[in-house]
Amino acid sequence: MGNDYIWGTGRRKSSVASVRIRPGTGAIQVNKRDMEDYFVREDHQLTVRQPFRVTHNQGRYDVFVRVRGGGITGQAGAVRLGLSRALLKGDSSLRGVLRENGLLTVDSRKVERKKYGKRGARRSPQFSKR
Repeated sequence: MGNDYIWGTGRRKSSVASVRIRPGTGAIQVNKRDMEDYFVREDHQLTVRQPFRVTHNQGRYDVFVRVRGGGITGQAGAVRLGLSRALLKGDSSLRGVLRENGLLTVDSRKVERKKYGKRGARRSPQFSKR
């Protein structure tokens, strides 16, 4: 009974999410808080729920997430990937639906490092002719 979770790990930018799902009523907890309390913005909530929407699994699983690092948008993306991977582990027939909606693709973009002599990664200091 204690080990009936399905696990999935998601990463986006510098955020890492550990997602556990089990059959239940559809409750989503992020860092021991309700998802609506943690992800206040509507678009972040939609991002997290997207795997359930495209696979028609709303309300079938309880979700428990531990997410760390990065900002709130990166965390929402990490949760989405982890949730998609967990659903795929639970039912491998969902692979096609998740793949065509881009939910199994890892977004590998990261912030480019700052270079010396520049103000940021690429921005040069202001040029003064005189």
